[in-house]
Amino acid sequence: MTTVVAFVIVIGLLILIHELGHFIVARLSGVGVERFSIGFGPVLWRFKGPETEYCLSAIPMGGYVKMMGDDENPLEGGTGAFDPAKAFHTKPLPVRFLIVFAGPGMNFVLAAVIFALVFMTVGRPVLPATLGRLTEGGPAAAAGLAVGDRVVQVDGRPIQHWEELLRAVQDSAGGPLRLTVTGAAGERQVTVSPTRTKGRDVFGDEKETWDLGARPHTPAVVGDVVAGYPAVKAGLRAGDGVVAVQGRPVSSWEDLAESINKRAGQPTALTVRRGSETLTVTVTPMSVKDRGPDGKEIEVGRIGISPAMTATFVRSNPFVAVWEGVTRTAEVTALTAIGLYKIVVGQLDRSNIGGPIQIAVAAGEQARQGLPSLAFFTAVISVNLALLNLLPVPMLDGGHLLFFACEAVLGRPLSLRKRYMAQQVGFVLLMLLMVYAVYNDLARIDVLRFFR
Repeated sequence: MTTVVAFVIVIGLLILIHELGHFIVARLSGVGVERFSIGFGPVLWRFKGPETEYCLSAIPMGGYVKMMGDDENPLEGGTGAFDPAKAFHTKPLPVRFLIVFAGPGMNFVLAAVIFALVFMTVGRPVLPATLGRLTEGGPAAAAGLAVGDRVVQVDGRPIQHWEELLRAVQDSAGGPLRLTVTGAAGERQVTVSPTRTKGRDVFGDEKETWDLGARPHTPAVVGDVVAGYPAVKAGLRAGDGVVAVQGRPVSSWEDLAESINKRAGQPTALTVRRGSETLTVTVTPMSVKDRGPDGKEIEVGRIGISPAMTATFVRSNPFVAVWEGVTRTAEVTALTAIGLYKIVVGQLDRSNIGGPIQIAVAAGEQARQGLPSLAFFTAVISVNLALLNLLPVPMLDGGHLLFFACEAVLGRPLSLRKRYMAQQVGFVLLMLLMVYAVYNDLARIDVLRFFR
């Protein structure tokens, strides 16, 4: 039930805001609106205003705003009865462009507003600038830094969070950094020069970055235990602190994960601290496929646990939150656009294409994690909806904008016949994409096993 409710809320809000964009700009431009509908198909509820009929329809997978004269262009012999002064097609090209763009535009605005509200009310998660696992022979280890040291200043500038330290490392471009740290050895100053290293971005593409040779400290404390995995059978619980694996001490979550990864299929003794009690738990990691640092597929061990939350939340003042909301929306937009491009050219597996079932499942998962998670998810999906609608495919807003671009170049609108044929092609393409997306959704949740 949570999944269904979350899906309806997310999709309903996104469609409402999108169609409101078209509706508001149309009305402000003097265009009459005959119908404002959320959903398609049979009408479940309707309200007739002085000029506009407001409808809620049975299929909640979209909506539409039917503007006056939208399907009867007087420039092409239309004979429908309407007020020419309020007709969509009689408005100047820039006005029509704005009316169509307003739908996706409002989805971008919604994303920025949601991000800003979350940053103001809940805050953004940050990690303390405490060093966790150090790379052997790396800059941090060579400078004498140790696990548990906390960086409090970089070149005399106070810092509190790991992202501030990471930003300073990238900005250094390999130049020496003077760090003030506190730890078991007391407060001291060390100089460290980051080294150039190769990593991978969210798409798996190789990129060069500057590296301190240290990871943020994440204690080896169990957060969640996943049902169906070996950790449940072994009796591990949330809050358990793992202090050793096979008698070898672990000081961080990275140490624990690496030790488990190497022991797929092998009984493994974990020394666990539970409250004031210390006990030994034996667990056999299951073998799963993952990708190594080189991007190649490897077999690793998993026991089905995740780390306890160590981040704290920092709230932003309203002015900063608005800027952060806009910035985060731009970042998500860029990542989504790159992802779409990579899927189209085949650089990303097309199994990543998801449909309504995947959105529903993800919405349910985010809802169970809390309102902030669901809000962030809604903002990301809003950006996705905006970009998809801007694709130059007839039947989508981007297709209409493409028609307007042709009109601007040719000096006249495309003929009604050409637009009609293009929309038919666009409709077929969208239906094929929807079928493929639903197939991926079903395969992902393994429903198709019943038909094999």
